[in-house]
Amino acid sequence: MKKTITVLTNCLAATMLFAQATLPTSWSFSGNLPTGWSQSGMAYYTGSGNTPPAGKFDNTGDWLQINYSDDAGPLTYFLAGNSFTGGTFTVQESVNGISWTTLRTHTAPPTVYTQFTDNPQAASRYIRFYYTQKVTGNIGVDDVNLAVAPAGPQQEINVKFNNVSIASGSTIYFNSPVSTSTPIILSIENLGTTNALTVSATNFSGPQAAEYTIQSAPTNVNALSNSNLVFDFLPTSSGTRLATLTITNNDANEPSYVINLYGIGGSFATEPTASASNLSFGTVKSYRFSPSYTAANPAPDGGYLVLRKKGSIVTDVPLDGNSYMRGDYIGSSQVAYIGSGTSFSVLNIIASTAYYFAVFSYNGTGVYTNYFTSAPLTGNVTSAGNMMGTYYNGVATSQANFITTLQALINPHTSIFYGNYAPTMIDKFESRDTTGDRRVVTCVYSGFNDVYTPPFIWDTLSREHTFPHSWMPTYPADNPEKPEYNDQHHLFPAQFSNANQVRSNYPLGEVVTVQQQFLQGKLGLDANGNTVYEPRDEQKGDAARAIFYVLTCYHTVSGNNWFLPVQQSQNVLKSWHWQDLPDSREIARNDFLDSLQGNRNPFVDSVQFACYIDFYNMTKITNPQIPCNTVGVKEEKTEAIIFDVFPNPSAGIFNWQYLKNTSANVIIRITDVTGKQVFVQQSVISSNALNHQIDLTKLAKGIYMMRVEDENNFAIKKIVLH
Repeated sequence: MKKTITVLTNCLAATMLFAQATLPTSWSFSGNLPTGWSQSGMAYYTGSGNTPPAGKFDNTGDWLQINYSDDAGPLTYFLAGNSFTGGTFTVQESVNGISWTTLRTHTAPPTVYTQFTDNPQAASRYIRFYYTQKVTGNIGVDDVNLAVAPAGPQQEINVKFNNVSIASGSTIYFNSPVSTSTPIILSIENLGTTNALTVSATNFSGPQAAEYTIQSAPTNVNALSNSNLVFDFLPTSSGTRLATLTITNNDANEPSYVINLYGIGGSFATEPTASASNLSFGTVKSYRFSPSYTAANPAPDGGYLVLRKKGSIVTDVPLDGNSYMRGDYIGSSQVAYIGSGTSFSVLNIIASTAYYFAVFSYNGTGVYTNYFTSAPLTGNVTSAGNMMGTYYNGVATSQANFITTLQALINPHTSIFYGNYAPTMIDKFESRDTTGDRRVVTCVYSGFNDVYTPPFIWDTLSREHTFPHSWMPTYPADNPEKPEYNDQHHLFPAQFSNANQVRSNYPLGEVVTVQQQFLQGKLGLDANGNTVYEPRDEQKGDAARAIFYVLTCYHTVSGNNWFLPVQQSQNVLKSWHWQDLPDSREIARNDFLDSLQGNRNPFVDSVQFACYIDFYNMTKITNPQIPCNTVGVKEEKTEAIIFDVFPNPSAGIFNWQYLKNTSANVIIRITDVTGKQVFVQQSVISSNALNHQIDLTKLAKGIYMMRVEDENNFAIKKIVLH
């Protein structure tokens, strides 16, 4: 949590909020948008640009806009087309942000980043980069700079507060102890080179205008000079004290220079009196939902701070005088949004999980912020479970052509460019909020956390092919890209130098003799002396299912046979597959990828499918052992769990016994015939405890698999619900 509390005694502290950019202003597409800049639909080229990253415009209607406060000088930017043909990209200007005129039209952009210079009109206050019409290809824009207009002979007003220029129409914040007069100093500048600036009047208006008094004000400011305007602020009560200062002058463009005064008596703004209402969650999926609410009445002048918490009600509250950013923690709750809007996006959503929210209204800003904490708006939503629906209707393991039927279901599918992994998987699924409005992405192999300020750049992490590129019978499959190369079902973020490069194209396996280790990922020799790479436990099942998917999806496509290489132990993969069953995050990832590619990983949806396939030759195994894990690898021990379950069949109430002479932390998982987990329960039991009970009366009649696991072992029995 970022904490910025300042104690004030007969002194002044001030912060400002600007709606417009003061000139000059520039952006190199790294970090947050500068003040006065906004965009819609724009993505990023993370590995290219004049100075990477660069802005990426890839759809009709994508735009980047600058709203600035004064006369502008030259606009410079670098621009390049990527496979661009037939379309139109325009750079526009506007006086009011509504009606636009064209500065330059790009119909044949250069293929390498080239600098352009355009000259806005003096009256313009908006610049927009706009993808007017897309036919083919994208546009990259980088290193945009909008200069201030060069000084001319005519008088030109500029106002500074605490040595920072403030645009006409902006708000400044300051405070003073109640019943104590505090002087506020503004610097009036004349940027003209010849004529004097004449100040003919300075007037206060607004609700508490009587608490503001001019102490001294200039009447004339010579060219290229400045003079102070001083007014006294004498608050008669605590809280927010609003007024407007209008400086009437002979600047032809800004004859009435308006500054909104947000004075505060005491330490904090006035506390809001109402909360937002009607918190709702649209489009609830396993990986996403869209929260929104109705604005408070009366609306707060600051905005709203939203806290979120997984699994339980939000009981934490923000503290007055604290400035928070998205991702910061307040107690055990995380800031999901802060701003004046009434809707927001959320990251890191997983399947079948309850999320709780609390929305707090606030007035003021920075150290003056006052939160309404007595009655926040609260609500909760549970993300959807597995969203496969009827996807596998017509697929049965009893079919002789089971493998080809499964393949026809998942291939062909929508192919997404390898270079689009960041705006798809990273930005919309893999990234999570962390402190200071930053994001974090975790290396799947090692657990390394890459913390960054958006946009995401491929500098520390890479896109790892779980099924190595060199194993593919179509190798090299990247020029031009083939679907098997960019298929996001087997692409995962991995730390490049210490995980991705170390794994290389070594098979996955259980390391006995470690040769190289980075956090939870390690390379070394297995029990048979083969060099293998072992990822962290959380990724083992995911990696196995990704490999099963690739083999099933692409076998025989274009006449190519896809077999598991002999150096890769199928037994290890199948053991990992059962050891690390699909969790809520992997289920959500599968659903999300279905929304992108239009296909699913069947081995996430049904864990039994993998037992029916021999991945060394891609033939069907008719009557496999289920679970098809192998004794002798990491999870299976010589002494397995012994348990009994009765009555079986049952109408829904099953008793089970743990027949092992030790106490243990035991987890019971129930999966249906498709392999979908439908019940989970955790129990701490004593040795040889009898007659533990599970209630499955809410499940449909049918056959299920009951898995009982302790810290080291597991066993599975078939149960029947009648």
